[in-house]
Amino acid sequence: MISVEVDNRSGVEVDERAAVEVARKVLEAEGVDEGELGVAFVGPDEMRRLKRDHLGIEETTDVLSFPAAQDKFEKSEGLNLGDVVISVEQAARQARENKLSLNTEVAQLVLHGLLHLCGYDHATDKGEMNRLELKLRRKLGV
Repeated sequence: MISVEVDNRSGVEVDERAAVEVARKVLEAEGVDEGELGVAFVGPDEMRRLKRDHLGIEETTDVLSFPAAQDKFEKSEGLNLGDVVISVEQAARQARENKLSLNTEVAQLVLHGLLHLCGYDHATDKGEMNRLELKLRRKLGV
């Protein structure tokens, strides 16, 4: 079973159960049925600090992925998969811009972050991650 631990430090109510459900479905679609994952919801200051401290970029973002203890995601039993961190304020802004609910935007960000944990990189993979993400959005209804 996939264990998903949620930590909402954003001060904004998010449908945590829906985020967990999406995370499990994404991982199962990627052939992962065992492991532990953390999902954190944070405010803009914490997201900005995380991006600065880990990427050296002084700006906020919507989602960051932190693989645990390996260079690339590995599909093995009992593995700590890593963490996905979502800026709820940025997600809310994007939801308004795209005429989506906050929970739909959060689901899309969970999906995007998990694909990064799985080793996909839209900056270098010639559209592979984007195609997979759109396919999974349709399949999962997010």
